[in-house]
Amino acid sequence: MTIWLSKLLLDWLVIQVSLIFAFVRCLRSHRQYQQKLLPDDQLPKTAVILCLRGADPFLSTCLRALLNQNYPQYDLKLVIDRQEDPAWQIAIDIIQEQGATNVEVNSLRFIRKDCSLKCSSLLQAILELDKSYQVVALVDADTVVHANWLRELVSPLAHLHIGATTGYRWYLPTGSYWGSLVRYIWNVPTLVQMYLCGIPWGGTLAIKTDLLKPTGLLDAWGQALNEDMIIPNIFRQHRLQVKFVPSLIMVNREECDLPGVRSWLQRQLLCFRLGHPWWLVICIEAILTILLPTLLIFWFLAALHSRQWQTAVYSLGCYGGYTLTLLLMVLVLEREIQQITRRHGEPITKLSASAICKLFIGIPLTQWVYGLAMLSSLWMSTLKWRAITYRIHRTGKIRLVEYRPYRFSDQPSDRNLSL
Repeated sequence: MTIWLSKLLLDWLVIQVSLIFAFVRCLRSHRQYQQKLLPDDQLPKTAVILCLRGADPFLSTCLRALLNQNYPQYDLKLVIDRQEDPAWQIAIDIIQEQGATNVEVNSLRFIRKDCSLKCSSLLQAILELDKSYQVVALVDADTVVHANWLRELVSPLAHLHIGATTGYRWYLPTGSYWGSLVRYIWNVPTLVQMYLCGIPWGGTLAIKTDLLKPTGLLDAWGQALNEDMIIPNIFRQHRLQVKFVPSLIMVNREECDLPGVRSWLQRQLLCFRLGHPWWLVICIEAILTILLPTLLIFWFLAALHSRQWQTAVYSLGCYGGYTLTLLLMVLVLEREIQQITRRHGEPITKLSASAICKLFIGIPLTQWVYGLAMLSSLWMSTLKWRAITYRIHRTGKIRLVEYRPYRFSDQPSDRNLSL
């Protein structure tokens, strides 16, 4: 049994390492052949849409960065839940501070019941655009962009068959809380998975406006929990590509504790379940990632109990080797990401010996937290997200059942900034 489990774990490890190296090759290829950016006269007029509910900790920094883009024709469209929302005054103050004239601030006027509040805000902003806008770019309040962000995001759309472009979110491995570390480790294979499946991230996403209605994307958003997961299936039907731009890997510095990251994971997995084209593959991946190493640990404990020392040593050695290899892969990917992020002024994160030890311990911890979140997400019938309650039907449809304005008391603590 020990040998059989070890062989299965080794086979699964080879697959995981191969996928990570495929992603690393993509990053290195991008560094070798720099993206060709369009000159000013070829860049289309773009609307950057930011939907807000609550004052995220990096909102001020996010807004300043969005208002200082190296891009000739763009307007920032803010849709804020209400004027009483904590984000409203922050946005007004930053706009006045920057003297910006290319910003429009609106409150959400109509709350749709069959989609998330964010999708309601997104649809309002898009439906009010005039025909001069050729591209819409979506961004989140926790995304702190660099000066060339919009130019790098829009330039690949000049290709006929590319309908959307995206970047991905990268967390820091040096957070103060174990929850932050778990989220970082979980995000590593998830990012690779999103790249291989062509899944965009709504925090950095650009779409040609002339594709929104013909593809049915606007109608789909009217019944969606999130805006990004449903795009690949829709675009695939119209032979359109989602282009990943490696230079748009955005560093996220927010923190969360273990209870917070479990709730966050449940929501992420629910979004996968409702919109991911290969949800069954995600489930199989989770089973292999969580079950195989856990079974080997149980087998080790059983061997210790029965005093089968050779079996115990073999089991522990296989488990330790598996975890160590995963740690090395995480460190390899961290180094590759840093090669990209430091070009945009991001400081290099130096991993101390203690931080690497925490990562080693954090890998099995992440597997167990991930397993609990996966199991609970399979039977979720309600979701509470930023003080709004949604009901999840068995058919995958959602319904907003409880809404109230966002209050200062709803602001998360420093341990749950990303929630």
